[in-house]
Amino acid sequence: MTDQPKTETGRISRRGLLGASAAAGASVLAAPAVAQEQATLEWKMVTSWPKNLPGPGVTAQRIADRIELMSGGRLRVRLYAAGELVPALGVFEAVSAGTAQMAHTASFFWQGKIPASVYFTAIPFGLLPHEHITWIEQGGGQSLWDELYAPFGLRPVMAGNTGVQMGGWFKREINTLDDLKGLKIRMPGLGGEVMHRLGATPVSLPPAELFQALDSGVLDATEFLGPWSDRAMGFQKAAKSYYTPGFHEPNGTGEALFNKVALEGLPEDLGAIVLEACKAENGRSLAESDWENAGALKLLQEEDGVTVRPYPDDVLDALRETSAVVLSEFASKDALSQRIYDSHMAARARLAPWSDVAMRRFLEARDS
Repeated sequence: MTDQPKTETGRISRRGLLGASAAAGASVLAAPAVAQEQATLEWKMVTSWPKNLPGPGVTAQRIADRIELMSGGRLRVRLYAAGELVPALGVFEAVSAGTAQMAHTASFFWQGKIPASVYFTAIPFGLLPHEHITWIEQGGGQSLWDELYAPFGLRPVMAGNTGVQMGGWFKREINTLDDLKGLKIRMPGLGGEVMHRLGATPVSLPPAELFQALDSGVLDATEFLGPWSDRAMGFQKAAKSYYTPGFHEPNGTGEALFNKVALEGLPEDLGAIVLEACKAENGRSLAESDWENAGALKLLQEEDGVTVRPYPDDVLDALRETSAVVLSEFASKDALSQRIYDSHMAARARLAPWSDVAMRRFLEARDS
């Protein structure tokens, strides 16, 4: 017995079945079409780093990749390394103008136009990485950062961390304060100003030019990041004295810059994905940097003939005292700079006793 098509009273007619099949087919075809249309959204990310530079270059690419993955391909970020679309130190203007939707860089590069920007990477004798993150997320740092960049149409966020920095590569030993006089050194941020006050000559150069400058004698010394990135840059071939501590950069926060109109124009879920991709990189890159720095330091000493040297005590004392003066002067430039300085110092005062009790004492006990 052959079943008859069901009628409208409870059965589906042949015409209805065909119509339903057609509708189902149309919906199947429509879904990929929508996904394909959404996948065409593309952003440009300009960076201040050589492509895939260990540390910040790797971080920038990982953020771009994670955004595409988390968005299911709806937002693709094409990364342009330093010099490919704009110069390394031109990324701020590029994102502000809308030439690119985002950048990966470091805030201390903008000291010339907005002096207080240095606080959002690191300042001399300032916060350690975990303390800095705490200030930004819990101590009001993010709202001040947003306010500082708002006139440029930018939204800044933390986007990776290269950890505690080293003090730099020197072609000759530093034994006394007099050894700093006339020293041509690349040290951005307020650390460079501190060195200047003590008689050195700071030289501003983008990362890609540092090795050649050090090797050729344009520079007598340079700092960059830590052993992992520094060894990849080849500094050990041009200098053999590697100084510690990195008084000028006790923290290495990377900065993602967003064109505010572009960020706010994203659908809500894509905007959240972009910000969360940057946030996730803070922990991952910090762990990676600590691990890789430890291995690279061993190689520098055992295979490359590098000597790790501490700054002499009297030099460190002078650096500390001069840093306090420089920081105070920078704070007085305008009301917002003063508020940022006050907030940062309040965070240091709150966190330092806990870091001392929880970390310094433990390390002394563990490693003694």
